[in-house]
Amino acid sequence: MAQEQSCCDPTGPFRPGEGYADEPATCETIGTWVDRAPQTDARITLSIVGPLSAVEFDGTLAYLVMCEQPGVQVMCVTYSTNGMQPGNVVLFGGGYKRVGDQQVMLDPCLASVSSQN
Repeated sequence: MAQEQSCCDPTGPFRPGEGYADEPATCETIGTWVDRAPQTDARITLSIVGPLSAVEFDGTLAYLVMCEQPGVQVMCVTYSTNGMQPGNVVLFGGGYKRVGDQQVMLDPCLASVSSQN
């Protein structure tokens, strides 16, 4: 509990370890949240929900991208597309890493079709 309190805003999309946030970020809010991401070497999970903007599979890994440029884009690295297509509303939960000014990578990541579809 102390780690969670020192880690993450309880109303935010970040959680320590493998936990999922009660209120995921969205493409509209992710830009604000990444600027307030916890500064730690420990694993942090980000939860975000929104429509897929790209889906790619290289035969080994699937790359699911959420949110449109010029805003912050979030890429989920996983093992299967599970039939997901651009436009599907999905929930990502995965290990947070900022990889650029406007790019976030979640690896490993789980993606599931959202009930908001």
